[in-house]
Amino acid sequence: MGMLKKALLLGLGAMSLTREKAEQFYNEVIEKGQMNKEEARQLVDEILKKGEEEKKEIRSYIQEEFNKFKNEFSPVTRAEFEALEARVRELEQKNI
Repeated sequence: MGMLKKALLLGLGAMSLTREKAEQFYNEVIEKGQMNKEEARQLVDEILKKGEEEKKEIRSYIQEEFNKFKNEFSPVTRAEFEALEARVRELEQKNI
């Protein structure tokens, strides 16, 4: 079972494994007699759980990176831009 599990993880990737693919895998290994139903169900559930954990980790990482970017480059709000624009116009009129 160890080699089969590794092959599945490498071939499909836990994160991209959909419920449909998992059920297809489940049916195939049972039909071929490579695993019994309980073993196959446990493996599929474990892989789907691992995929969900990886998705959560990636979402968290993306959110952290976005927050870092936002804090580093803190974009100007519309109100701040308009205030600066008004100030520039005011300064330009004084210099004319």
